[in-house]
Amino acid sequence: MRAAAASGAIALGLVLFLGFLLIVAVAGSGAGRPTPGLPGVVCAPPGADPAQLVEGIGPEQVSNAGLIVATGVEMGVPQHGWVVALATAMQESNLQNLANSNVPESLELPNQGVGSDHDSVGLFQQREAGWGDVATRMDPRQSARLFYDALLQVPGWESLPVTRAAQLVQVSAFPDAYAKWEQSAATLAGALEGVECGPQTGPTPAADPQIQRVVDRAMSQQGQPYVWGGGDANGPTGGGFDCSGLMVYAFAEIGIGVPHQTQAIWNSFQPAITDQAAIQPGDMVLFSSNGQPGGIHHVGLYLGNGQMLHAPETGDVVKVEPDIWSNTYYSQEFIGAVRATNPTAA
Repeated sequence: MRAAAASGAIALGLVLFLGFLLIVAVAGSGAGRPTPGLPGVVCAPPGADPAQLVEGIGPEQVSNAGLIVATGVEMGVPQHGWVVALATAMQESNLQNLANSNVPESLELPNQGVGSDHDSVGLFQQREAGWGDVATRMDPRQSARLFYDALLQVPGWESLPVTRAAQLVQVSAFPDAYAKWEQSAATLAGALEGVECGPQTGPTPAADPQIQRVVDRAMSQQGQPYVWGGGDANGPTGGGFDCSGLMVYAFAEIGIGVPHQTQAIWNSFQPAITDQAAIQPGDMVLFSSNGQPGGIHHVGLYLGNGQMLHAPETGDVVKVEPDIWSNTYYSQEFIGAVRATNPTAA
């Protein structure tokens, strides 16, 4: 009996140890080569192999990603929802269907590894409270359906940044962690659905070479965290940028001083451009909560084709918004754009 007990203890210890190693591997898998594709766009390079797109994501994990996307398509969930779901599963389980050493039933079901976080199991690390029985949570399609059902209950989720939408579903102890997976998720979703990146979906080169330098400088900061009050002419401060700080940094490339405050940006570079068709790459697009200059609260750098580079909000990163004119939030809040090189600007 003592020998059997000792053997059982060793086996349990081995399971826990392996679970610990797996969790460490998952947590450390965020670093790697840049993800191909176009920033903020659900698309993949022509002929891309999904299993070769994201470092650390192999064929088995891509199969799980395919089930997540397919479930979203079946439920009529828009592309943004696929990206939220994939980014969540990438962060929670590295797209592996994990059992849990604390949930004996899960060890008897098909799995791709063993974790030990409370009673969390499956691709989304869903817990018993609020998510259902073990078999459902350990089924990739069923767990994805549970995730989408919860996401669709979040008011205005379609306009929320990926990290915020994911957090409202998951209620994670690490709410900012999902952001780093957004581009990888968008590229992987594009590859799975056969959506190829084309030149018409990318930023439009600026007509003025000087302004292209501004755009290039700003684009180089993609992935920097949002930090309230962050950024100056030399780069990120406090660990990142806020929306106007990114503009300060971008235009310092050509010696133009931009105020570090959105309403001051509006006032400094009048006249404003309110016709969307007249806005050019390198213009600063501004957004107001009440349609008046006094309600201006956000600014981004226009890239053409409806795309905008910006630092959205706490918990997110500097990134490209793929189509502001089709986004209900941005299209309704848009008040106008200003051009820093306008000869009549103050």
